[in-house]
Amino acid sequence: MIHHVTFEERRPVTRSELAAALRQAGVRTGGILMVHTQMSAIGWVVGGQDTVVLALRDALGEDGTLLVYTCWEYDAFHIAEWSEAQRAAYLREPPVFDSDLSPSWTGVGRIPERVRTWPGARRSAHPLCSVAALGPDADILTRDHRLDDGHGPTSPFARLVERRGQILLLGAPLETLTILHHAEALANVPEKRRVQFPARIQTPTGPADVGIDVIDTSRGAFDYDSLDLGGVDAFEVIAKEALAAGVGRTVQIASATSHLFEADALVAFAVAWLERRFSR
Repeated sequence: MIHHVTFEERRPVTRSELAAALRQAGVRTGGILMVHTQMSAIGWVVGGQDTVVLALRDALGEDGTLLVYTCWEYDAFHIAEWSEAQRAAYLREPPVFDSDLSPSWTGVGRIPERVRTWPGARRSAHPLCSVAALGPDADILTRDHRLDDGHGPTSPFARLVERRGQILLLGAPLETLTILHHAEALANVPEKRRVQFPARIQTPTGPADVGIDVIDTSRGAFDYDSLDLGGVDAFEVIAKEALAAGVGRTVQIASATSHLFEADALVAFAVAWLERRFSR
């Protein structure tokens, strides 16, 4: 029988305890940290998502920058799978993506939206692959997010790697490592699955209709089904092999089994992994 933890059984976690645990886990003061969070794994956080954001900023210090993956709740990435009526309605009156106002995708959890709406936060202007950041490097990380390069060499993910940032899965599963889409974009492999969809975006002169062309972030850029991965998500496989090779480490933060990676080392490992399996 599976035992589900009740509210009374969840260990309380305060801001100072969480910040101390983050520092002990290896979060660098003054660095850049991209975080993916599963709130329920941490415990009963006194103050909820506000406390988590504050603790992350405490651990990073005044010179550190917090980065999250926001996406957008109302993008048309899956428009080809919608009914004819749904497609027609969306195209007739498409929602406008405004990086200042549009909500994060609920699928990435509560923390990205809390960071996006935090005073002083900056958000990149890509209607699918947007990120939000808090801290002195927020503008550098989020500005000029090209519509034709959601995850690639000019994206915020490339800037995270160039600035030797870290990536923390705070209780989040290994398959949520968004930076591996950056590795897919960089891998020297001739054929990559891509998705095209329309978007209406807010510009300084008003709404504009554009076409978006990105690597397939739903199925993955490559035919992972052709590999014998035992039914395990490809990103989880890559992450586990990276950890086994000493690229990153598993840490305990409050009640959450977490994983901390150096962004540059993880991307280099993943690019090599992908090229070994898919290059011709």
